[in-house]
Amino acid sequence: MPVNPELQGRAFAPVSPYLVGREKIREFAAAVYATNPLSFDVDAARAAGYADLVAPPTFPIVVQERTLAQLLAEEDSGIDFSRVVHGDQRFTYSRPIVAGDELTATLAVTSVRTLGAHSMVTAESTIVGADGEHVVTATSTLVVRGDE
Repeated sequence: MPVNPELQGRAFAPVSPYLVGREKIREFAAAVYATNPLSFDVDAARAAGYADLVAPPTFPIVVQERTLAQLLAEEDSGIDFSRVVHGDQRFTYSRPIVAGDELTATLAVTSVRTLGAHSMVTAESTIVGADGEHVVTATSTLVVRGDE
């Protein structure tokens, strides 16, 4: 089944809030081989003017993954996850993520394109803090391989 072109423009309900913890930041930073002390040392983060540990720039993927699960669960999507390759990932920040943030994400499908037998689905997860203010937008492009 090909990817449903009517996915373009579809918006999803916000996912439940994600509370960013110190240990999650440290674990993520270690997993991506980050070396910035702001992600490991609370005193260093506070000395730099932050309230707590600062998440590495790619940390929002943890929150975005929950929104992408909504897209992949859509019965009419035509997306076979076994045929998905991650094509692109971008983050557009208003401010850094710090431990203690309560983040809520909302997904919107911004583009569905067909390239031969393959499809490219671009989705944006807008992530806001508990105050409703924008923190970061995570944009993913999924390549769905078609039958050859």
